[in-house]
Amino acid sequence: MTRIAFIGLGHMGLPMARNLLKAGYAVQAFDLVQSAIDQLAGEGAQPAASALAATRNAEAVISMLPASRHVEELYLGESGLLAQLPTGTLVLECSTIAPESAWRVHQAAAQRGIELLDAPVSGGTAGAAAGTLTFMIGGQAETLDKARPILTAMGKNLFHAGGDGAGQIAKVCNNLVLAVQMIGTAEAMALGAANGLDPKVLAEIMRQSSGGNWVLERYNPWPGVQENTPSSKGYSGGFMAELMAKDLGLAQETAQHSGNSTPLGALALHLYRLLVQQGLGKQDFSVVQTLFRQGDSSQQPEKQPVGERDV
Repeated sequence: MTRIAFIGLGHMGLPMARNLLKAGYAVQAFDLVQSAIDQLAGEGAQPAASALAATRNAEAVISMLPASRHVEELYLGESGLLAQLPTGTLVLECSTIAPESAWRVHQAAAQRGIELLDAPVSGGTAGAAAGTLTFMIGGQAETLDKARPILTAMGKNLFHAGGDGAGQIAKVCNNLVLAVQMIGTAEAMALGAANGLDPKVLAEIMRQSSGGNWVLERYNPWPGVQENTPSSKGYSGGFMAELMAKDLGLAQETAQHSGNSTPLGALALHLYRLLVQQGLGKQDFSVVQTLFRQGDSSQQPEKQPVGERDV
């Protein structure tokens, strides 16, 4: 039985690790939040007292962390995991981080003979729970061949984007488009409703017309249009607005690095940072709809206290 160390049991990591258990893998788990470790241990995982302890005798390591600094702290330096792992260990870094950070971790791994893929995901918490995530993968094709059985236990679509860091570049491009789609859909929904259109009718018209997009298909931001979406649950669950702001910031950094112009991405970043400043960062990113619903407090989400878990 392949033994896997899983580090980071947040909203995405916990269901991903759970699917590995269901697939028959032995999972050694660590998170800074003890209750997350306890929950997975109750389902058959082996709890670990530290990230390093989780990697003991593991053939593969998977990490799912909030941001670049957490990933670099975990892997780099004399006390980082890469300095402790045996040569030949497979590392799947699934966090969404800056491409520059991914390159640094790749370089350090290669120097120690460790096979690493940057493999950020798309599909949200629902996809993580269902095991239908999309993995955007950067690294060597030979390493992907070795990792494929593990990744397919957690996801449905595996895309080899290219070399080291390519997965992260693909992810920031994807989330830039997603944010722009969400903002455009929210703006149009508010315009139609303000002028007397039934939101459900308008959403279906646009979905079936040239304005159709993924947001209209699966994730409408107007409350009550689609059941079981975060917007119909007070914008709870899903992908937090503050994480979308983080990813849009990464997109802008990437664009600056390559000299690209991304004006819509810059505007999207501004709007999502505004939501964070308004105390709505813990809400699903479809909460951007509230920026366009002036004077309507009936569907406004409750602000979440600062300091709640964001992994």
